[in-house]
Amino acid sequence: MTLRGAAHTKSLDLHQWRRDPLLDGFENRDLPLTAQPLSGEPVTPLVGTLVRRSDPTLRAGERAVLHVHGWNDYFFHPHVAEFYEGLGYAFYALDLRRYGRSLREGQFRGYIGDLRDYHEEIDAAVSALRREHPSVVLTGHSTGGLTAALWASERPGRLAGLVLNSPWLDMWGPAGIAGAMRPIFGPLGRRNPTSPLRLPDMEEPIYAMATHADMGGEWDYSLELKSPGSEVVRLGWVRAILNGHARVARGLGIDCPVLVTTSTKTSFLRKYSPRAKSVDTVLDVDRIAAAAWRLGDQVTISRIEGGMHDLSLSQAEPRQRWFDAVSVWLGAYVPPTVH
Repeated sequence: MTLRGAAHTKSLDLHQWRRDPLLDGFENRDLPLTAQPLSGEPVTPLVGTLVRRSDPTLRAGERAVLHVHGWNDYFFHPHVAEFYEGLGYAFYALDLRRYGRSLREGQFRGYIGDLRDYHEEIDAAVSALRREHPSVVLTGHSTGGLTAALWASERPGRLAGLVLNSPWLDMWGPAGIAGAMRPIFGPLGRRNPTSPLRLPDMEEPIYAMATHADMGGEWDYSLELKSPGSEVVRLGWVRAILNGHARVARGLGIDCPVLVTTSTKTSFLRKYSPRAKSVDTVLDVDRIAAAAWRLGDQVTISRIEGGMHDLSLSQAEPRQRWFDAVSVWLGAYVPPTVH
């Protein structure tokens, strides 16, 4: 499903919010970007989309959270908003360019050639939040966790804290695989950035089968905006991810407290089994934990027994353990502002 509407321009009134078409009780607005469409895309302005609660009483206070989703994803998690609101935070989410609410027909879904390009919409979103909430915590899941960490490393003094949910900090597979891939995908990604990378088809949509309500999971989300099958992966995107991993490996020096949360186990299943609901089937959680210390000087790691890749979509008990871990960490490292 691509979201269509009136044409957007750089001069769009950023105070113009509209009812969110995907979630009751939420509203959204476009964040116009200076980035231009790529060759092969329609001449349609690129935007990010900022999402928030419609009820202004839920947005009161000095503290706010901004959430950034992962690959093949978008914001559909009102229960996460409720969790942060219960801790006194106003909750906002950002659908990045070419994803979710920001996707326009004909665009290269999910494509980015440099993860730094996302700084533009994150800058705009954080600036908008800080006008009403001087204390901002940034959260990110999976690829969004990598993106959020890279942004935080180049924006010192902007955040009160950084919460990462299974962030993609390192490649899966044997140690050194990323180093072996960079000499291949670096030149290819420069020469033919939007060329698709042929990958083997999934035997079963394991993650969707474990999460989506129509397939035996718990959650209702758009199977058009969060596809159950393999999405097109382009060479320039692979290069961008590998470069992001290389930056993490060199050390990011993030100046705010960081919480990294993962499942305790990874299992790369080829066919669905009930185990898919209690492990990370997408990323190598041990590689994430090993890379986490390179983020900054104040890094806490919390491993959630029974957690899934998106810990907020885990089954009830591990999901609550994840909420408890985030709550305790925020209380310890990001206390309310004292006047």
